Amino acid sequence: MNTTRRLIAVLLTMLMVLALCGSAAYAEIPEADLSYLNGQLRVGMECAYAPNNWQESEPSDTNVPVENVPGAYAEGYDVQIARLIAEQLGLELVVVKMDWDGLIEALNQGQIDAIIAGMADTAARKEAINFSTPYHDSVYALMVNAGTPYENATSLADFNGASVLGQKDTQLDWVIDQIEGVNHLPAVASVPDMIGRLTQGTCDAIVINLENFPGYVAANPNFVAISFPAGEGLDPGFTGACVGLRKSDDALLDCVNAALATVDQAQRDELWDTALNNQPI
Repeated sequence: MNTTRRLIAVLLTMLMVLALCGSAAYAEIPEADLSYLNGQLRVGMECAYAPNNWQESEPSDTNVPVENVPGAYAEGYDVQIARLIAEQLGLELVVVKMDWDGLIEALNQGQIDAIIAGMADTAARKEAINFSTPYHDSVYALMVNAGTPYENATSLADFNGASVLGQKDTQLDWVIDQIEGVNHLPAVASVPDMIGRLTQGTCDAIVINLENFPGYVAANPNFVAISFPAGEGLDPGFTGACVGLRKSDDALLDCVNAALATVDQAQRDELWDTALNNQPI
């Protein structure tokens, strides 16, 4: 075999190895043929849910170009988790910006390969797609304005009669009905929309992920988070934020779970703290 043919053979072998997530370079990952992904992991997210994910206008060492928004870059906790998974699987990470309520349909139609967007594994969503093990745990709380009657609330019962707002098609909206006597307002499209309504005073409270509160209060010191003892607050009905995958992608699910298992809690905490500190205010 001449030099050129040997070189071609070596290159082909390398490509085949990279297409298999169980290669020697990724010994922790089970063997599976992911060649149908064509060397990419196409991930859908809102790019508007800081600190999980947001959009930037300048490149950096850690953000990723948004494929369908020229000149935009995705950053945040979800982005860094996606980068780690793609690296473990030997795939190029491609971020696709999408509306929240279109993510599952886009996944099942093959427009993206995974949802990494702080999406919780609710029972309803489990009927449509598969979920990985959680990569982030969450606690729900209510956020109010200082100086209102709800600032010193200590129980859900204190919100009887309150006008409470959530995000459309998410548990941030669905859990509101757990509050007896609540005025459940029509949900809005995004968390920034919720925050805007609370700032304007058109609602008494919004449902938030408590771990996101430091970023919210940094932007508006007038915000107050109302949390509750374990078992006495809002029950989100899920285990945590997970990677969403198609029902048919069992092998990819195994690989993603194995990749997540290589990221210990200390590293996850560090990534989360970095996202909190760097999120846009």
